Amino acid sequence: MSAAPWPVLAPVRGRIRIAMAMSGLSALSALSALLLIAFAAVRPLTADGGSPWLPLLIAAGCTLAALALRLAAFGQSHRAAFRLELILRRRLAAHVAALPMGRVQQIGPASLAKVMQDDVKALHVFVADATPLYARAVVMPAATAVALSLLDWRYAAAALAVALVGLLVLIFAMRDGTALIRAYNAAREQVTAAVTEFVQAMPVVRTFDTGQDSFGRYQRALETYLDVLILWYRRSGLAARASLAILAPLPTLAVLLAVGLWGGGEEEPGAWLAALLVGTGLAEAMMPAMALRHMVARAGLSAARIAEVLAEAPLPTIDGPVAFSTLPHDTTIRFEAVSFGYGQAAMQAITGLSFTASPGTMTALVGPSGAGKSTVAALLCRFRDPEAGRITIGGTDLRDLSPDRLAALVGFVFQDAFLFTGSIADNIRLGRPAADMAMVEAAARAARAHDFIQVLPRGYDTPVGERGVTLSGGERQRITIARALLLDRPILVLDEATAFADAENEAALMAGLAALMRGRTVIIIAHRLSTIRGADRILVLDRGRLVEAGPHDQLVAADGLYARLWRAHERARAWAIGPDVIDDGRAGDMV
Repeated sequence: MSAAPWPVLAPVRGRIRIAMAMSGLSALSALSALLLIAFAAVRPLTADGGSPWLPLLIAAGCTLAALALRLAAFGQSHRAAFRLELILRRRLAAHVAALPMGRVQQIGPASLAKVMQDDVKALHVFVADATPLYARAVVMPAATAVALSLLDWRYAAAALAVALVGLLVLIFAMRDGTALIRAYNAAREQVTAAVTEFVQAMPVVRTFDTGQDSFGRYQRALETYLDVLILWYRRSGLAARASLAILAPLPTLAVLLAVGLWGGGEEEPGAWLAALLVGTGLAEAMMPAMALRHMVARAGLSAARIAEVLAEAPLPTIDGPVAFSTLPHDTTIRFEAVSFGYGQAAMQAITGLSFTASPGTMTALVGPSGAGKSTVAALLCRFRDPEAGRITIGGTDLRDLSPDRLAALVGFVFQDAFLFTGSIADNIRLGRPAADMAMVEAAARAARAHDFIQVLPRGYDTPVGERGVTLSGGERQRITIARALLLDRPILVLDEATAFADAENEAALMAGLAALMRGRTVIIIAHRLSTIRGADRILVLDRGRLVEAGPHDQLVAADGLYARLWRAHERARAWAIGPDVIDDGRAGDMV
């Protein structure tokens, strides 16, 4: 058996060994039953002419014991498989939750979902079904060879010769097996990914390419899968069928009959009959081990992928464990000469950024696309850590705060409004499951979501569908804002929180947010400059650097980058479709 899966299977290794031991004992019991049947069959022919019933009764007991042990082995292995599945999924979920969000995004949700679902399921199948069969496939041939040797070495040599020929042919059939198994699994994964992409992107597919390009990717994945199967069949098809024929019972039976006739087996009918009964199982018992090779290889690949995810480094801390004596004394946010780049030193997202956001104030971040605004939010939420400098809350470095402690301080509302399958009320109370309906409704009113919720068929109990598909973008955004408001965190980070709101709802939403921002440290990122006109301080970023800072009127009067952004914003608001209006293209570049 490949050793690759075992490190990941460590939590249930003891249970697996018990299941394999039971399966091995089951094989020994079945073999004992065959020997007893042979002894019973020839006993009336012996000199004493003893009764065959006692050995037959013992054989029946061995048969029942073999059946009971086999059932117990599979029961034990299935319990181990279910326990392993629970342990691995809990461990993976906890570990992924502790990883930097940037690293999670790099790995990708599809890859992580495959590891947590498909790879864990593959190990479940391996533990539940393969381990007892593998034990039987090892114990049965070995025990049969020993029994034949005790009966007559010629019977053992003949049966082993047939098994050896079949094994050599099978090994030839499985040449390059590991590479073919990897190619087979990769081709299957490509087909699955293509199907998922085709279904999930159906609106885009129907709008742009009517399925030609996306379905073409699916077709190419199927063709690659078919090519792998054909290659595998051509390389091993004939040899595999030949090995199956050789390792079938009849060739071994014929050889043992010939050996018995040639060697005087009629003079020892008991040994000859016993050899015929148990010898045919020697070669055949080896087939499960060969057939299980694919499952073992797949389990090894799945275990390796699970181990890779578990080996990912979690969020680091400075100087070891959190020093609770240095917990934040207030909610003042400071960026101190912070620099960060996405793996490219020549293209830093932010460089030497320093600013302070005081409690009870709103600090707005603006700038052209790619200026580093969302990177600031990601660093503050500790989705990533700075490459240089540090970020503090109340004088405490973020890296000295546990994820739970940071989550208790900071509430987030991002442009990508993600809703979970469930009701609207469930999504609002996600961070506070014990919140009553009065609290949920108050948060929804503040987020200007109550009115549209009330007209839905089931109100707050209305299911939102997968990822909130039944709601509009603006409605999903307001529900996520209500969720953040219900948490009542002292620090609030809004990254394009009103991106999907129309002008009327945006004004109402900002009015509700303004009332709830009082006393909080608020960081807001917006492309619509009208939403941050009343901010206490506006930070203007350009190519990752802070180029201006101050209130709106002061920045407009300075006639710098912010003033140009503001004029572009005003032109965009006044723009209308008509022959007399010309878009100079600058507004889209500036904001």
